Amino acid sequence: MKLSVIIVSYNVAPFLLQCLDSLSAALSGIESEVYVVDNHSRDDSVVLVRKHHPEVVVVENHHNLGFSKANNIAIRQSKGEYVLLLNPDTIVASDTIAAAMQFLDSHPHSGAAGVKMLNANGTVAPESRRGIPMPMTAFYKLSGLCGLFPNSRRFGRYYMGHLPWDSPQQIEIVSGAFCMISRKAIDKVGMLDEDYFMYGEDIDLSYRLLKGGFTNWYLPCRIIHYKGESTHKSSFRYVHVFYQAMLIFFRKHFSNLGILVTLPIQAAIAVKAFAALVSMLTEKMTKSLGFTTSNSSPVTADYICIGNETMLSACSNITMKYGLKASFYSMAQKEHALTVAGEASQRTFIVFDPHAFSFSAMISIIGNMRNALVGIGTYQAATRSIITHTEVIQ
Repeated sequence: MKLSVIIVSYNVAPFLLQCLDSLSAALSGIESEVYVVDNHSRDDSVVLVRKHHPEVVVVENHHNLGFSKANNIAIRQSKGEYVLLLNPDTIVASDTIAAAMQFLDSHPHSGAAGVKMLNANGTVAPESRRGIPMPMTAFYKLSGLCGLFPNSRRFGRYYMGHLPWDSPQQIEIVSGAFCMISRKAIDKVGMLDEDYFMYGEDIDLSYRLLKGGFTNWYLPCRIIHYKGESTHKSSFRYVHVFYQAMLIFFRKHFSNLGILVTLPIQAAIAVKAFAALVSMLTEKMTKSLGFTTSNSSPVTADYICIGNETMLSACSNITMKYGLKASFYSMAQKEHALTVAGEASQRTFIVFDPHAFSFSAMISIIGNMRNALVGIGTYQAATRSIITHTEVIQ
């Protein structure tokens, strides 16, 4: 077996199905197996996967075990020479997985490889490659110097902003959203550390790979990552889990540096966590007092739907049910529709029909759009939904 793909999912059924749809094309001609480890979702994820992707091995957990434990369950069962950890809120281009495996085949000392992750509006996500959060690197990130000098080799090292984007580069941290690892590396350094419930486990694994003598790589192959769809970043649990993961990593790997070095970093993490909680509380109070609009309707945006007439009713529903502007364009009108999107002056979603566009074509179009107001959307016939990074409209 050449490749084992492992997806841990929790209450993101439409995104998961979309991810699996894109995988079907990306795995064509590759000896592979796909595992979906479901962390006790309550949105029919398991039923839908078994119905629409019967080739997938589904592992049902009866509790939410977190990211590390769930991945490790499938890693133990998998047989691939390479293991790909993949987030359910991703869209994979058809040539990305084959290109990543080919690169690792030609670099036998590689431990893991990540790719160029695009945000929903086609901009490059800086977390596509990161540096080890050594004490000073963490300080530059937490203090804001990384944001002020993103391309600096010193201050911007957290995101390794000094590296070019269009060629393979050695990096330190591979994102867990797309992390292809060689089996021999896993056998040597071990699986994910289950002390991490969510977040931080990719940093920990990447660091152990480097200490084990392997190299980690960034590759300019592209995917879309709808960041945060697997979590609720407005929840207190998210803040606790995220900052707790930072502390676990720091205490595990750098506690020997002495209190004069470690205490300021731990204090900065605590301050960041407290500030996030205060901001969250303020936002919740503001909403409860009626100063913001309800989230029960889709965000105010224009929707440009391009594809076959099978998606016409879903496009019309946006206007009829929610009163938002939604325009349908046939494939013969595609170029005009893209021109309209490129000139958009407010938030706009291009909603692609996967029966008319390949996922690679969608990624290419949104990656070349050059309009930060325009985001990607897809029509999903299986759930009769329009999916964007902000919501699922049914």
